[in-house]
Amino acid sequence: MFLSELISLNDALYKVNQNQKVLNTETIFLKDAQGRVLAKPIISYHNIPPFDKSTRDGYAVIAEDTYDQSNDIKLKIIDRIGAGDFSDKTINHGEAIVIATGAPIPKGANAVLMKEFTEEIDDYVKVYSSIEPNKNIAPKAEDIACGDLILEANTLIRPQEMSLIASAGYNKIEVFNKPRVKLIITGNELVEPSKELGNAKIINSNQFVISGMVRSAGAICDIEHACDDFDEIKLAIEKASKEYDLIITTGGTAISKGDLIVDVVQELGEVLFHGVNIRPGKLAGAGIINETQIFMLSGQPAAAMVQFDFFARPYIFNMQGINYKNISVKRRSNTQIKSRLGRVDIIKAYCDEDSIQVLKRGSGVIRSMVKANSYILLDENHKGIHEGESVDIMFFRDMVWPII
Repeated sequence: MFLSELISLNDALYKVNQNQKVLNTETIFLKDAQGRVLAKPIISYHNIPPFDKSTRDGYAVIAEDTYDQSNDIKLKIIDRIGAGDFSDKTINHGEAIVIATGAPIPKGANAVLMKEFTEEIDDYVKVYSSIEPNKNIAPKAEDIACGDLILEANTLIRPQEMSLIASAGYNKIEVFNKPRVKLIITGNELVEPSKELGNAKIINSNQFVISGMVRSAGAICDIEHACDDFDEIKLAIEKASKEYDLIITTGGTAISKGDLIVDVVQELGEVLFHGVNIRPGKLAGAGIINETQIFMLSGQPAAAMVQFDFFARPYIFNMQGINYKNISVKRRSNTQIKSRLGRVDIIKAYCDEDSIQVLKRGSGVIRSMVKANSYILLDENHKGIHEGESVDIMFFRDMVWPII
């Protein structure tokens, strides 16, 4: 089917984008929100800080009382404020209040003298350094004012966002649902990992790499294995289309296996495309069944990983309210890189600040993916790259759901 109908990478991505689904929302406790995406903006219920507060352990004073260093300066201690406490006393000239970091500034004080520059003697504090007004005081609402918009909708929640949301007064928030993905691995030849391997059998490594990539995009993944049988595959896909937000299959898209997955999708729904002018991964396909997107990936691990990163990963990100697009940066190549005009080449590489190392190519080559940290992208208008020319690089680190 695809051999005469290969479409461009851009056309394939356009078809996927035209069928992009965004999930519904749910309300969860903030403690469970790491790695989720806000569905509504966060408006602060509080001033942060909620009062003028001390940023140091020391003494709340009137700054002007510390200016005359020609004479011994002793201030009378009239109260002590620990963290979580406050004082209802007002400081007058010649007085001080012991204060802890984070405690409210008492009335009358306009500075906090650090403990290191003092000596406490009985009920007095001896002052060895002058201080300016407002020194070591964080004013009320310095960070955020009550009513401020502090986070937009569609923001990915990391630990730092959780802290900010909590400070704004929220214990529960509304987020987009996590996508539920069904991964269907097809192939009569596939077996579980074992020291023993039967004739013509292959260890099912795709279940580990693709499910891991699904989770790295912030989704939940359930795995099922189906034999190369039309009815078995049809039953699995039809059931998944009614129970999951997204289906991903591997294998069963090559002519040698009779295009089983493609035929099933065609019977149950609509094939958006099957065959993309990329290398590796030209067997990539996509379709719609019962309004559920399905991505048909290669049975070859390295090709399936490329197909996932270019089609499934952006789709999963965008399902969660993130406007995600693959990011590339320019680097100067220190080697010649061969390509073919009219095809997008996606080449595994190890790239640092000074060099680009092209790794072994091939749809089934797994080992090089472990060493790789990036893809080199050569579009269809390139007939290779010469040493010293600029090249587009996509780093794997920019593709992972950044929850840490």
